[in-house]
Amino acid sequence: MFNQPVNSRLSAWALFRDHINQCDDPLKEVWEFWKSAPFIPYNNKIDPYYQLSWPSPWEIIVENKYDDFTKALMIGQTLRLTPKFQKAIIEIKTLIDNANARQYNIVCVDNIWAINFKDCGPVPINEITCTLVLENLIELTHPR
Repeated sequence: MFNQPVNSRLSAWALFRDHINQCDDPLKEVWEFWKSAPFIPYNNKIDPYYQLSWPSPWEIIVENKYDDFTKALMIGQTLRLTPKFQKAIIEIKTLIDNANARQYNIVCVDNIWAINFKDCGPVPINEITCTLVLENLIELTHPR
Protein backbone atom coordinates (compact mmCIF):
# COMPACT_ATOMS: atom_id res chain seq x y z
CA MET A 1 0.00 0.00 0.00
CA PHE A 2 2.67 2.51 1.03
CA ASN A 3 4.35 2.65 -2.39
CA GLN A 4 1.11 3.45 -4.19
CA PRO A 5 -0.14 6.90 -5.27
CA VAL A 6 -2.04 8.85 -2.61
CA ASN A 7 -5.57 8.03 -3.88
CA SER A 8 -4.71 4.34 -3.99
CA ARG A 9 -3.35 4.49 -0.42
CA LEU A 10 -6.54 6.15 0.81
CA SER A 11 -8.69 3.57 -0.98
CA ALA A 12 -6.56 0.70 0.33
CA TRP A 13 -6.97 1.97 3.89
CA ALA A 14 -10.77 2.19 3.49
CA LEU A 15 -10.90 -1.35 2.05
CA PHE A 16 -8.69 -2.60 4.86
CA ARG A 17 -11.06 -1.20 7.50
CA ASP A 18 -13.91 -3.09 5.81
CA HIS A 19 -11.75 -6.23 5.88
CA ILE A 20 -10.89 -6.07 9.58
CA ASN A 21 -14.51 -5.47 10.46
CA GLN A 22 -15.22 -9.02 9.27
CA CYS A 23 -11.99 -10.94 9.95
CA ASP A 24 -11.32 -13.34 12.82
CA ASP A 25 -8.19 -11.65 14.22
CA PRO A 26 -8.50 -7.91 13.55
CA LEU A 27 -5.80 -6.87 16.02
CA LYS A 28 -3.20 -9.05 14.33
CA GLU A 29 -4.39 -7.89 10.92
CA VAL A 30 -4.11 -4.20 11.85
CA TRP A 31 -0.56 -4.77 13.09
CA GLU A 32 0.37 -6.63 9.90
CA PHE A 33 -1.02 -3.75 7.85
CA TRP A 34 0.88 -0.97 9.67
CA LYS A 35 4.16 -2.68 10.56
CA SER A 36 5.67 -1.96 7.14
CA ALA A 37 4.73 1.73 7.06
CA PRO A 38 7.64 3.96 5.95
CA PHE A 39 9.47 4.82 9.17
CA ILE A 40 11.05 8.13 10.10
CA PRO A 41 12.78 8.54 13.46
CA TYR A 42 10.85 11.64 14.50
CA ASN A 43 7.92 13.52 12.98
CA ASN A 44 8.32 17.10 14.14
CA LYS A 45 4.89 18.03 12.74
CA ILE A 46 3.05 16.03 15.41
CA ASP A 47 3.29 16.59 19.16
CA PRO A 48 2.07 13.43 20.93
CA TYR A 49 1.18 15.53 24.00
CA TYR A 50 -0.93 18.10 22.14
CA GLN A 51 -3.86 16.56 20.26
CA LEU A 52 -4.66 19.77 18.37
CA SER A 53 -1.35 19.33 16.51
CA TRP A 54 -2.42 15.96 15.15
CA PRO A 55 -3.41 15.80 11.51
CA SER A 56 -6.37 13.64 10.57
CA PRO A 57 -5.59 10.01 9.65
CA TRP A 58 -6.29 10.90 6.02
CA GLU A 59 -3.69 13.68 6.15
CA ILE A 60 -1.17 11.27 7.69
CA ILE A 61 -1.76 8.78 4.88
CA VAL A 62 -1.26 11.57 2.33
CA GLU A 63 2.07 12.52 3.96
CA ASN A 64 3.04 8.81 4.20
CA LYS A 65 5.71 9.21 6.90
CA TYR A 66 5.36 7.39 10.20
CA ASP A 67 7.34 7.64 13.39
CA ASP A 68 6.58 5.44 16.40
CA PHE A 69 3.80 7.71 17.65
CA THR A 70 2.24 8.25 14.21
CA LYS A 71 2.18 4.49 13.62
CA ALA A 72 0.45 3.98 16.98
CA LEU A 73 -2.00 6.75 16.14
CA MET A 74 -2.85 5.13 12.80
CA ILE A 75 -3.27 1.68 14.38
CA GLY A 76 -5.65 3.21 16.92
CA GLN A 77 -7.58 5.28 14.37
CA THR A 78 -7.89 2.30 12.03
CA LEU A 79 -9.57 0.39 14.84
CA ARG A 80 -11.63 3.40 15.98
CA LEU A 81 -13.05 3.88 12.45
CA THR A 82 -14.06 0.23 12.16
CA PRO A 83 -17.63 -0.61 13.27
CA LYS A 84 -16.41 -3.66 15.21
CA PHE A 85 -14.48 -1.32 17.55
CA GLN A 86 -16.99 1.54 17.88
CA LYS A 87 -17.54 0.81 21.58
CA ALA A 88 -14.01 -0.32 22.41
CA ILE A 89 -11.73 1.66 24.69
CA ILE A 90 -8.75 2.52 22.52
CA GLU A 91 -5.87 4.34 24.15
CA ILE A 92 -2.34 5.31 23.24
CA LYS A 93 -0.01 5.00 26.20
CA THR A 94 3.47 6.45 26.15
CA LEU A 95 5.57 4.22 28.39
CA ILE A 96 9.14 4.93 29.49
CA ASP A 97 11.70 2.23 30.18
CA ASN A 98 14.18 4.16 32.33
CA ALA A 99 16.58 1.21 32.65
CA ASN A 100 17.09 1.09 28.87
CA ALA A 101 16.37 4.76 28.07
CA ARG A 102 13.61 3.73 25.68
CA GLN A 103 10.10 5.05 25.00
CA TYR A 104 7.17 3.06 23.63
CA ASN A 105 3.90 4.30 22.14
CA ILE A 106 1.50 1.41 22.50
CA VAL A 107 -2.11 1.05 21.48
CA CYS A 108 -4.23 -0.50 24.22
CA VAL A 109 -7.57 -2.05 23.32
CA ASP A 110 -10.11 -2.51 26.11
CA ASN A 111 -7.25 -2.67 28.66
CA ILE A 112 -6.63 -6.25 27.46
CA TRP A 113 -4.39 -6.00 24.39
CA ALA A 114 -1.31 -3.94 23.57
CA ILE A 115 -0.13 -3.32 20.01
CA ASN A 116 3.19 -1.72 18.98
CA PHE A 117 5.07 -2.63 22.17
CA LYS A 118 8.68 -3.31 21.20
CA ASP A 119 7.50 -2.96 17.59
CA CYS A 120 5.35 -6.09 17.85
CA GLY A 121 1.79 -7.15 17.19
CA PRO A 122 -0.89 -7.74 19.80
CA VAL A 123 0.17 -9.08 23.19
CA PRO A 124 -1.86 -9.35 26.38
CA ILE A 125 -1.38 -6.11 28.29
CA ASN A 126 -0.45 -8.00 31.45
CA GLU A 127 2.71 -9.25 29.67
CA ILE A 128 4.10 -5.74 29.58
CA THR A 129 6.64 -5.32 32.33
CA CYS A 130 5.63 -3.36 35.38
CA THR A 131 8.98 -1.50 35.40
CA LEU A 132 7.71 0.85 32.70
CA VAL A 133 6.53 4.30 33.71
CA LEU A 134 3.37 5.75 32.18
CA GLU A 135 4.23 9.18 30.79
CA ASN A 136 1.14 9.97 28.73
CA LEU A 137 -2.32 8.47 28.19
CA ILE A 138 -4.70 9.45 25.43
CA GLU A 139 -8.09 7.90 24.79
CA LEU A 140 -8.77 7.99 21.07
CA THR A 141 -12.04 9.40 19.91
CA HIS A 142 -13.19 9.80 16.34
CA PRO A 143 -10.81 11.97 14.34
CA ARG A 144 -11.79 15.44 13.32
